[in-house]
Amino acid sequence: MQGVRTMERFRTRTALLALTAASGLLLTACSGGADTGESSKAADRPDYSAGQPAPAEGQDADERDDRREDPDHLSTFALDVDTASYDYARRALADGRLPDPSTVRPEEFVNSFRQDYDRPDGDGFSVTVDGARTDDEDWSLVRVGLATRTTERTGERPPAALTFVIDVSGSMAEPGRLDLAQKSLSVMTDRLRDDDSVALVTFSDEAETVLPMTRLDGNRDEIQDAVSDLDTQDSTNLGAGVETGYETAVEGLREGATNRVVLISDALANTGDTDADSILERISGERREHGITLFGVGVGSDYGDALMERLADKGDGHTVYVSDSDEARKVFSEQLPRNVDLTARDAKAQVAFDPETVEEFHLVGYDNRRVADEDFRDDRVDGGEVGPGHTVTALYAVRTEPGAEGHLATATVRWLDPETRDPHEETGDLEADALDDSVWSASRGLRTAATAAYFADALGHDGPGLPEAPRLDELAERADDLADHTEDEETRRLAEAIDTARRLKRID
Repeated sequence: MQGVRTMERFRTRTALLALTAASGLLLTACSGGADTGESSKAADRPDYSAGQPAPAEGQDADERDDRREDPDHLSTFALDVDTASYDYARRALADGRLPDPSTVRPEEFVNSFRQDYDRPDGDGFSVTVDGARTDDEDWSLVRVGLATRTTERTGERPPAALTFVIDVSGSMAEPGRLDLAQKSLSVMTDRLRDDDSVALVTFSDEAETVLPMTRLDGNRDEIQDAVSDLDTQDSTNLGAGVETGYETAVEGLREGATNRVVLISDALANTGDTDADSILERISGERREHGITLFGVGVGSDYGDALMERLADKGDGHTVYVSDSDEARKVFSEQLPRNVDLTARDAKAQVAFDPETVEEFHLVGYDNRRVADEDFRDDRVDGGEVGPGHTVTALYAVRTEPGAEGHLATATVRWLDPETRDPHEETGDLEADALDDSVWSASRGLRTAATAAYFADALGHDGPGLPEAPRLDELAERADDLADHTEDEETRRLAEAIDTARRLKRID
């Protein structure tokens, strides 16, 4: 179990690990096919990774798999670019209520904000690791930042084959649900390229393909008419909608294109199969054989957050939540057309903390995305799918040894090429003396990530709390100062949400 980890058991092994790894063992794939990246610095220190443990003295490679070092200094998780939790929390606060703590996922709060990480020159990821001290001098926040290349010109991406699975059940009649989806799809249809394709599937108590996979070139009016004719009906058989959506996507499958199912729903399933695992099992063949990813778009004041999140996480995709026309426009006419391509499949990250400098640590959030440390380089184990232009941020609460000096942590990201399925890796390092004096005077990106994480913590998520977390009154002031300093619209919205939560907490 990952969480707060004690490091004491590793002290007696450090000298042995340093000796056995002194040959400069690099982080490599178990399959032998990984590219660890030329910028890796891991050769300068012992390899603590679970995927490639160093053999003990007198032990050959065949024996080491049965006698591995206990990897409690490791943290491993699948990458996640979801943002729905933060946007849904903002919707709840705007409606005058505090969000249900079970819907608060700190990593989605953190990943809702742009970061200025260096981008890689080609495909794959860059790795940035930094951190700063909290108000408790023994504790720090360590930020692991991963970034993919941007797509400068839309013509660089392959064509898209998008199957929209649209909830037309009775609950979608509420303003801001089906009407918002229709307006968004209409705008997006105008933004897609002529060589892109679109299919439409609707579901209420049953599912129906209302438009098979149709090329945009010469058929935009037909697609617009199909969208405008959508109307609400009966109950919500979400399972039937997803299954029919994948069948339609397979029937219209385009070689060389990015094939994706886009589910638009309030996820309030009440008919048919309502279990995410069961629904996904029914479409497992289509997902595995054809690599069709699922993009979930949540709508509505009442929203089945848990079901939508699990469908997307296990369906090789991600989720967003939209509550108004501005957010819908951003998702459908900007994000989706620009990022239909994939940069990485089954991407995972593993952070190795140095037992000489780190006393204990815990990962903030990612509770549903944890991966067993020994499965980091097992490419059969599911990871996350990431497109071009994305950043992924993970925060760790880290208690360092008093007077710690030297190496603190090494972060490694591993992913599969979307086409060849070849594995690749890249690493980044952090030294203890590189920690900023205070998180509140750190870089803009780290301050924003910390503020978002502290906000999620204050809303009462189920994971371990952050060290020396400021009260909402103080956090609201910090967020307001940050918004003034950055003059960033999204940061201003964060500050307003924190202030609203502060006032509601007082009432509550």
